[in-house]
Amino acid sequence: MDLQNEKCVMVIDENLPLGIIANTAAIMGITLGKQMPEVVGADVYDRTGNGHLGIIEFPVPILKGNVEVIKSIREKLYEPEFSDLTVVDFSDLAQGCKTYDEFIEKMKNVSETELNYYGVAICGAKKKVNKLTGSMALLR
Repeated sequence: MDLQNEKCVMVIDENLPLGIIANTAAIMGITLGKQMPEVVGADVYDRTGNGHLGIIEFPVPILKGNVEVIKSIREKLYEPEFSDLTVVDFSDLAQGCKTYDEFIEKMKNVSETELNYYGVAICGAKKKVNKLTGSMALLR
């Protein structure tokens, strides 16, 4: 992977409670790590010899969005132009499930248009990621 031409961002609904924002970022980050294990660096050691697990090798800015903005971005990500990007989304349906089996069953019975996205993570070609999110502000 050419890190100079790659970019990864998360867009999260700024109107969510802080705990849900943190959970959304964590869930999407874990999924990205599974989908893109090559971006996680080697374990490192401090001066005293204690080990620390490797972390992602590049920044992942978290951008502020809202329900409408995230929905619009998610819809664009289904277009062929963006099919090569790695995309993770997290919705109200997912947040409301107690088990993964429940999530699987509920997703079978809902249309994509009915989902309210809490966040979306996008990784891939910098130009394409910027086309979707380049003008968005950081979530602070």
